Amino acid sequence: MGWVAAGVWLSAGVSLAAGAGGAPTGAVPLGASVVSGVSAASGVAAVLPAPDTMASRVLACTACHGREGRATPDGYFPRLAGKPEGYLYHQLLNFREGRRRYPQMAVLLENLSDDYLREMAQHFAGLDLPYPPPSAVVRDPALLAQGRRLVEQGDPQRRLPACTQCHGAAMTGVSPDIPGLLGLPRDYLNAQLGAWQTGQRRARSPDCMADVARQLSPTEVSAVTAWLAAQPLPAVTRAARALPQPLPLPCGDVSVGVRP
Repeated sequence: MGWVAAGVWLSAGVSLAAGAGGAPTGAVPLGASVVSGVSAASGVAAVLPAPDTMASRVLACTACHGREGRATPDGYFPRLAGKPEGYLYHQLLNFREGRRRYPQMAVLLENLSDDYLREMAQHFAGLDLPYPPPSAVVRDPALLAQGRRLVEQGDPQRRLPACTQCHGAAMTGVSPDIPGLLGLPRDYLNAQLGAWQTGQRRARSPDCMADVARQLSPTEVSAVTAWLAAQPLPAVTRAARALPQPLPLPCGDVSVGVRP
């Protein structure tokens, strides 16, 4: 039985790879919209496939992640648009290979090749769309001050790096592999730090974010996410080209572009 997502009919057994190397006979590629028309002469409805573009193929992604991958207001489906290509690619690999656990993502990606996942990452990384305004959900000055201190300074006594040491001074990420931290709902930030702490989210070894997250107390997690979620985006929201200094610790999902 097929299913419907964002107005798109998805035939059973057809994946996001349909159309890459040839779709199954008679199947509509996943994410491809269809146009129904009625012939004036015969009165018979005709179904025509939409143009075979990556934008049409990833409509199944935008059903959860919002129009054009802008994210959704409920806080649990993050923004895809404009994130660094390498970061998106590694996350798709991590979902496919079980390092990140979310059954719906695993099913969509299980039969897709590395090359196709990279094409998907390129598509979303190339989108330059406005961000929504921040949501100031916490009004505790002491908690916000603690969050800012951890984000900008870390805790040298515990050898806990500042978030800005990896994610950039503007916290918009670093190309090609490090994501930005701004423009994300607090619920999502809390969920991801919790997932790293419990092993529900992993990266290739050495898993630097898991090491960082496990050093944070529940109060520190709350402080960091409250402060980040309340920050406005800078005028330039694209990821930085490089960091001024090498990463403070090795990270398995980070390749190049982080050295001065």
